[in-house]
Amino acid sequence: MKKIMKISAMIFVLVTFLLLHSTPQAAIITYVAFMGYPKEAFTSKIEEYEFLDKIEENNFGKLHPDAKIYVLTNPPFEKATGGELDTYKVRKVGFFYFAEFYVHI
Repeated sequence: MKKIMKISAMIFVLVTFLLLHSTPQAAIITYVAFMGYPKEAFTSKIEEYEFLDKIEENNFGKLHPDAKIYVLTNPPFEKATGGELDTYKVRKVGFFYFAEFYVHI
């Protein structure tokens, strides 16, 4: 019985990870929600930010060719810095997508 519970738990964790990192949008929603902004994560519209991709194509493309920039239409507001957390870099690693906040100046 314990063996079945361990296998079930491992399968649950694996399926959850697959779902949370299966698309760029899912990766951004997961990242923003775990940062502490679940309302903004699920209510904001996510769009690819092609303009920034073209501007920083020389520098950004060399760093990671499978990465793209996405922007939230209703981004979370960080009180500590007084800024909007609106731009995210999403990298594709194998079958998975991983998001992180992207600071553009």
